[in-house]
Amino acid sequence: MQVSPLTAKLRDDFPILKRKINGHPLVYLDNASTTQKPNCVIDALVNFYEKHNSNVSRGVYTLAEEATEIYEDSRESIAKFIGVADTGKIIFTRGTTESINLVASAWAQPKLKTGDRILVTEMEHHSNLVPWQLAAQTSGAELLYWPVNLESGKSGTGRLDLQKLEETLKDSAKLKRKIRLLAVTAVSNVLGTVNPVAEIVKIAHAYGVPVLLDAAQAVARMPIDVSAWDCDFLAFSGHKIYGPTGIGVLYAKNERIAEMLPFQGGGGMIRQVDRQTSTWADAPQKFEAGTPPVAEVSGLAAAVEYVLDVGMPEIQQHELELTTHALKRLAEFKDLELYGPPVTDGRSGVLSFNLRNVHPHDVAQVLDESGIAVRAGHHCTQVLHKRFGITASVRMSFGLYNNTSEIDHLISALDQARDIFLV
Repeated sequence: MQVSPLTAKLRDDFPILKRKINGHPLVYLDNASTTQKPNCVIDALVNFYEKHNSNVSRGVYTLAEEATEIYEDSRESIAKFIGVADTGKIIFTRGTTESINLVASAWAQPKLKTGDRILVTEMEHHSNLVPWQLAAQTSGAELLYWPVNLESGKSGTGRLDLQKLEETLKDSAKLKRKIRLLAVTAVSNVLGTVNPVAEIVKIAHAYGVPVLLDAAQAVARMPIDVSAWDCDFLAFSGHKIYGPTGIGVLYAKNERIAEMLPFQGGGGMIRQVDRQTSTWADAPQKFEAGTPPVAEVSGLAAAVEYVLDVGMPEIQQHELELTTHALKRLAEFKDLELYGPPVTDGRSGVLSFNLRNVHPHDVAQVLDESGIAVRAGHHCTQVLHKRFGITASVRMSFGLYNNTSEIDHLISALDQARDIFLV
């Protein structure tokens, strides 16, 4: 069994990888959906509930002070991880979806009016699309789409053309149709495309357009530096970076935070409550109503520390090796269609494909019989799938514990699927 030095060192940290599925060792290749959890994250959750369980910022007794310290120290760790010095810019949410909905409700809705525009791309996850549809429908604004390139050539299949972005921004300026926001993913959860976010933000800002980055797929695969990227908002989920479910992060610039209204009302987000009116706490507490997910925050901080200990350069190199191997092996199938860049340059370890004349769900079921977990469906990107003229696809996506032998196992199982369905 061929295992990279990185994988050999780390696999024992993930207890679920010891499972067998249908008599086979688990091959987990659905990391774009959610990642598995190392022992240190599981231990952080157990440790909080066994030793420190209390609400935060509400008591002066020992447990309450410990819980508050864990919560705010974790916020500081996560801020540093994405290049933020001011922890007041880090808002905890339930995940990427809630983070984006928070921006749509608390920031965009009060600004939008009839005739305004919101710009999204065709490769967006529904979490970075549906909230903007709702905002547009409520306000009378227009939702514009930045198309995905389907042709090979300068831009490459499955990539965004920066020239088209500039043309759209220029046209809107000429028409005096203000684009209030550009919402774009850093890494496509279907195509694996890594978007040039720094360039995108620079172009958008030149036309006075704020930018929200969906970093759900990027956070575990590449360094995140919001200061260098200069984005206005950035959202990601803990469960995508080997952390717990139910915890996410929204970063926002100070000037954007100052423009945001409260998202939810309740305890923790207030300064003073009178009979008819209230005043609000400073950010980030202003946007964190109710009892916060303290245990999950501690688990996310443990996950971030784990990734830092492994090293992002090592993780990137490992993913490059896996992606190179997967692209080579998939190219052996003449009846397989790959969606997204066919080369490793500017792409991540998220690969979606179809065997011609075989339904993706049938492929996934055959793979599961061999212990291989992949995703089959539209991956919450129906607009993108329709652009490619398909309704669903099979997706494999890599984590730091995967190895090339698992890819080879998948290739063998694909041969079996062909034999079963293409007799």
